Parts: sequence; structure tokens; C-alpha cells
Amino acid sequence: MSKIYDALVRAARHNDLQTAAPQSSVEPKAAPLNFSSRDSGREWKIIGTCATIMLVFGFLLIVIANQLLGRALRSEMDQRALAIATNLSAAATGPVMGNNILELYALLTRYAQLEGVAYAFIEDASGKIVGHSIRPYPPELTATLTRDEQKQFGMRVVTLQGKTVFETRTPILEGQLGTAHLGIWAENVKTEIDAARLPFVGLTAFVLLVAVALSIFLVRVMIAPIGRRINVAMERTGELKPPVENRVGT
Repeated sequence: MSKIYDALVRAARHNDLQTAAPQSSVEPKAAPLNFSSRDSGREWKIIGTCATIMLVFGFLLIVIANQLLGRALRSEMDQRALAIATNLSAAATGPVMGNNILELYALLTRYAQLEGVAYAFIEDASGKIVGHSIRPYPPELTATLTRDEQKQFGMRVVTLQGKTVFETRTPILEGQLGTAHLGIWAENVKTEIDAARLPFVGLTAFVLLVAVALSIFLVRVMIAPIGRRINVAMERTGELKPPVENRVGT
């Protein structure tokens, strides 16, 4: 009876070993897979953080550069308007001195036909309008200038026909003969500035996207070897430490 009992015990132990063997073969493989999933999630968190930081700083850079470019373009257009008004005052010197009204009106009409120009008119030293390109002459354009103001360059913003106009004035013969006024439509100024800024903003945004894509690629290239080394180390650790069932069964 004792021999039969010993045989049954050995058979039971053999069945337990066979049952524990598949479990030991599965569990070491599951651990690297779980770690690989966690490692991939950590990798994408790092990539997302880097991409977000680059996008935020890039967006701020685009906004700042856009503002600076807009101011530079506006300053350039003001200088161009000043140059046109200066040429007008120089050309109007002869007609004003000779009291040649026809020549003066022809001159003002020619300047008013320039692109973006709303009007042009001449004010003499006493403040009287001696010539203008817009008919009838709108009273809202009349401005009372002192003798000192007539001798200086200046700018103002007026409203004409419900639209905004940037007006530039220049003295004629140092203000002794009056002042030349030239109005530029504000809408035309805005259109030209936007047309000049749009290619710059588009190019900057494209470069930013390329830089973000390149940074994502570089981060993945740098992180991938580290993740592989950690996975290999975990796999080796799983092979060196047999399951608890095997140690108990033996």
C-alpha cells in the first residue's frame, strides 16, 4: 500500500509541474509588453511637451514679428506720403505765386489721381483754400493752422464720406505761401500692409511646422535606444528570476 501511495504522490507532483510550466512561460513575456506600452506612452508625452513648447514660442514669435513688420510698413508708407506731399508743395509754388488757378487745379487733379490718394488741396498763408481736387469741397477738411504750424510738416486723421483718411501737410516755401495737403485712404494703406505681411506670416508658419516635425523626429530617434535598452534589461531580469511556482514545485 505504501508503494502505491508513493506512486500517486509522485504523479500528483508531476501534474502540478506541468500545470505551472505554461504559466511561467507566459508571465515573463507579459512584463516586457506592459513595460513597452508604458515606455511608448512616456515617449509621446515627451514629444508632445517639446512640440507644444515650440508651437507656443513660435506663435509668440510670429505675433511679435507681425506687429513689428506692420509698424515698419506703416512708417514706410507715411514716408512715401510725405514725399508725395513735398513734391506737391514744390510743384505748387509757381502757380500759387503767380495766382494761376487753372494750372493749380490741373496740378491738384493730377496728384489726386495717384493710387490710394483721396484728395489734395492748397491752403494759403491766411488759411483760405485756393485750390482743391474734390468737389464740392467738404468743410470737415478745413483746419485752422497757426503760423508756426504752417511752417511745419504734420499729419492728422480725418473722416471723409464715412471713411478714414490719413492726411499729410507740407509747407509751401517754408510756409510763406501756405500749406499743401494730401489725403491717403486708410483702407488702401491697410490693404498694402496686409499684402506685404501675408507672405511673411505664411513663410514663418511653414518654417515653424517644419521645425516642430523635425524636433519630433529627433526626439524619437534619441529616445528609442534608451527604451530598447530598458526593455532588454527587463527581459533579462525576467529570465534570471524564475516564477514562484517553479521554485516551490522544485
